[in-house]
Amino acid sequence: MARNNDDMLMEDELAAAFLDEGSSTPAPADNSAELEAPSDDDGWDNTDEFPGQLAVDVYETAEQLVVKARTAGISKSDLDVSISDNILTISGVLSGGEDEHTTRWHIQECYWGEFSRTIALPVQVREDENSVKAELKDGVLTITFEKEKVEAPKKIQIQ
Repeated sequence: MARNNDDMLMEDELAAAFLDEGSSTPAPADNSAELEAPSDDDGWDNTDEFPGQLAVDVYETAEQLVVKARTAGISKSDLDVSISDNILTISGVLSGGEDEHTTRWHIQECYWGEFSRTIALPVQVREDENSVKAELKDGVLTITFEKEKVEAPKKIQIQ
């Protein structure tokens, strides 16, 4: 889907809207500011406070609701999946990114550590264990729910 750049906030404007609460002047949108070299203390080291997010796909078929999440590198024993009141929670720990002999990172794009994702499911599903199937295969967690049978609205004749 193509987007019109006029309709989107530029990155600097978005950052100014959330980070610069005291100023009413938006940051310039031309991205002409020089990039600063990253420092060791950039203020973004909040990994202990906020667990990583898990990307998911959610879709439905005629009979089922399906949730898929890329979980490459995570074993079944490191995953926790639960549902309550039509709220699905997937959490776990992705370990293996640490190396005690590392002296300096050059690029670190992979997330290592705790992650969690909570999703309000878009349709009512059956939550009993016979109606839910979870499978971890080739780095993809697939959770399949049977949709709750909902009666079609009945037309009431007005007299």
